Amino acid sequence: MHQPLPRAHRPPLPVLAQSALLALAVVPLARWALRELGRRPAHVIAVGYGLSWGIASAAAFDFHEVALAVPLLSFALEALGRRRFGPAVAWSAPLVLVKEDLGLTLAALGCYVAWKGPRRLGVVTAAAGLLASAVEIKLLLPAFNPAGGYAHGGNLAEDTHSSLLTTIALAPLDALRPDIKAMTLILVFAPSALLALRSPLAILAVPTLAWRMLSQVGFHWGTSFHYSAVLMPIVLAGLIDTLRHWRGTDHPLAARHVRASLVTVLAVTLVMLPSFPLAQVAQRATWHTTPHIKAARSLLDRIPDGATVAASNRFVPQLTSRCEVVLFPAFPVDARLYEYDKTRLPRPTAEWIIHDRRAPEAWPYPSGHWPYPPEQQQAELAAAQEKYGYVRVAQRDGITLLRLRHEDRP
Repeated sequence: MHQPLPRAHRPPLPVLAQSALLALAVVPLARWALRELGRRPAHVIAVGYGLSWGIASAAAFDFHEVALAVPLLSFALEALGRRRFGPAVAWSAPLVLVKEDLGLTLAALGCYVAWKGPRRLGVVTAAAGLLASAVEIKLLLPAFNPAGGYAHGGNLAEDTHSSLLTTIALAPLDALRPDIKAMTLILVFAPSALLALRSPLAILAVPTLAWRMLSQVGFHWGTSFHYSAVLMPIVLAGLIDTLRHWRGTDHPLAARHVRASLVTVLAVTLVMLPSFPLAQVAQRATWHTTPHIKAARSLLDRIPDGATVAASNRFVPQLTSRCEVVLFPAFPVDARLYEYDKTRLPRPTAEWIIHDRRAPEAWPYPSGHWPYPPEQQQAELAAAQEKYGYVRVAQRDGITLLRLRHEDRP
């Protein structure tokens, strides 16, 4: 008889939902390619999207709400390609509910509509996108932030230039320095063999690329995480748009040009595979359960359903489907506070604490941990036991499981 997986072994539902959302986005792209280019080109487009590094990087990371935007953009791009501007706006309007910067993407789509279709609809859409992002950044998100203000406002605030005029003049160069920025810009359009740059649809990629390249946060510049997921439908849609214009010409070499372009797309996709997360599927280590993972699963299984838990960053997704979870430490505080006053640590209120002192492999943050330096996390773990009534239930391979004594519970 088949035995169900233990609780900690089950894939978190948000991760499964993210995979479904990323996969759904291929449907409108392939359907549009089938209509405009034929069956085999549609297969190439589907493969190019499915194996694109931006989608693989997002799927290899934890769940992120940007996955909701990927199919919305994909359906909107198909509608734009078929000159159905009203449905395109309808598909893209919910983007403003996904992430605060996607209002700028909606504004870019509005500019495209004003250029290629009904001008009034385009202008209203662009204005709505700009207004939505402004309201979210200036009003809504600060209202939900206990510390006040927009949490990511400092990412673009640092200015090393002497004047506003100098900052504006040097912005194009700053968007390409250091070299990793230029490399990422090339890699973004590489799944289309750079052909998407010939399509006006590429304008939809400008807002996301602009804030990333001008950010002061280094990992916004590279190819890791979820940051490029919303760009992949735009790139593949730009490829379809470029190829359909070639297919529609009377030039005798047009069909050969389309075939050569699709072969190049496949070749580039295959060449890039080993450098990005999808290649891990073919690696033995991916399917090997390490002793550290076994220890984590064993301790996570000891936490009962419905409990309140303060967990290390990588444990949070394993618990959210069955527990009330906060990121360890139990209440977010400014990490800089630890540098000035190590006695003002927050009092944990969760019934359980599970902490991993080992940083995940290939973790990009300088400290190796998030959101606080390792020494601060260790100090707060010690304070939980020495000052706040937590007792150690188990400890294995650097993972500590604590439980609050009954008499100390709030």
